[in-house]
Amino acid sequence: MNPAISISSIPATLETRPEHWSIATPASTPFGGLMTEAIGQMNSLENQAHSAVTGFLSGTGVDVHQAVIATQKVEMAFELALSVRNKAVQAYQSVMGMQF
Repeated sequence: MNPAISISSIPATLETRPEHWSIATPASTPFGGLMTEAIGQMNSLENQAHSAVTGFLSGTGVDVHQAVIATQKVEMAFELALSVRNKAVQAYQSVMGMQF
């Protein structure tokens, strides 16, 4: 411990009560908002994949690689969303199983 640092050097604006503790970050969006945004992005990826596959099948200049990559992106996004959902359900069930 450094004796040069004293308690008086701590800023006076720092609150000591937990109800005033907060982390001011730009990512302070609630979990529901994050999930809504992620589902919206997944929907966008699904629309892009659908367009790529339709373009490939109709022969309008979409390469097979582009169609496969687009469908793989959607599949990975869906698997991620499913994993997050499963972990959230597992956490809920764990909390509900606790006895107070």
